[in-house]
Amino acid sequence: MSEVDFEKIYTDSQFKKLKIHLTAIEESAINIITNIDPFSFPTFETKFFSPQQVGPDLLTALQSTGDEFRKDGKISTAGTYTCTINSLKKFSGKEKLPFAAITVSFLKDYEKWFLTPRIIKIKPKGKKKKKEKEKEQEKEQEKVKQNSRTTVSIYLRNVRTVFNKVKPEGVEYPFGKSKNGLYAVPKGKNTKKALTQADVAKIAKFDTIKGTFEQRSRDYWLFSYLCNGINIKDLARLKYSNIDGDKINLIRAKTADTVEEQSTISIPVTPNISRIIDRWGSKPALPDQYVFDILKDKMSPEDEYKAIRQAVQTINKNMTRICAELKIDRATTYTARHSFATVLKRSGASVEFISESLGHKSKQTTQNYLANFEDEEKKKWANVLLPDTEPESGEPNKSI
Repeated sequence: MSEVDFEKIYTDSQFKKLKIHLTAIEESAINIITNIDPFSFPTFETKFFSPQQVGPDLLTALQSTGDEFRKDGKISTAGTYTCTINSLKKFSGKEKLPFAAITVSFLKDYEKWFLTPRIIKIKPKGKKKKKEKEKEQEKEQEKVKQNSRTTVSIYLRNVRTVFNKVKPEGVEYPFGKSKNGLYAVPKGKNTKKALTQADVAKIAKFDTIKGTFEQRSRDYWLFSYLCNGINIKDLARLKYSNIDGDKINLIRAKTADTVEEQSTISIPVTPNISRIIDRWGSKPALPDQYVFDILKDKMSPEDEYKAIRQAVQTINKNMTRICAELKIDRATTYTARHSFATVLKRSGASVEFISESLGHKSKQTTQNYLANFEDEEKKKWANVLLPDTEPESGEPNKSI
């Protein structure tokens, strides 16, 4: 190859793959040179031309990373790594997956396999007598299971994270832009479920029996909505020390360990918020005391995760029943945050204000977050442009 041809590799896009390959070789050489002290060409040649070691296999690395998250108390994230491992084992049929096997083709095939609908059998629930159970087993229903793009996106982001962490030598990095011949992790379907201000008012006015789990669940949901859409983990971790006069100050648990400069979310304590705290707040109201009776002191990360998960399930169960009676869209704990942002947006609040309220570090994050909320508004204004002028079926067009 002439010098002119070699220069084209770094300037002509059609040589992109070759450029990536040569860059990887160069980085490998630099890494070896850096670790040879004192440097000598014989030592370099021995190390450079010897078979490359790729370190642990992918599944082992995924397990190790998941264990680190679990140790840090991030039980939910650790769970996604366990699910990623199980899914990759099921797809490959292997207990070990070397990094070298994770090619662009492998990732594409895995994504296609994961998103392909499957027919699964559903066994009857509940305790039955032996004869009844045998009869019902014969009538096992079949159901089509469709995995979501969001789930495969989570799993493959985990794989990419481990690749970036381990940096296996001698293995071509498969992730990147598809136009460059690499594998692009699919984006999850960012479906936002939000209620209108009128529907939230119906929930607030819903007649619940005092002191019941239904009333508590309704109030916890409203508290999440009113407090800038904080999730139930933040609600559960809220302490009286976070309440400073007429405002609540907190740092979201989701970003507590990921953002270098933490920003505190400040929430005005409205009469509605005060009433919920008065009704369900733990007593005595000491600074180190949790406001709500969800968590206990000195809980292990696993027990804390289970307690919060149980609270979420209880709230969602009761909110589903409430919304069904009100004949409005189902509202889950996930819906509260999106409803908060949507109501503000439709009421004329600026994106900057919503971004600060949600605790986002970037305005663009908020723009992406609000993107799906615009569909309904677009349809409304599109219909304003010109009402439907098509005649009903069978009705002749009237001449002017």
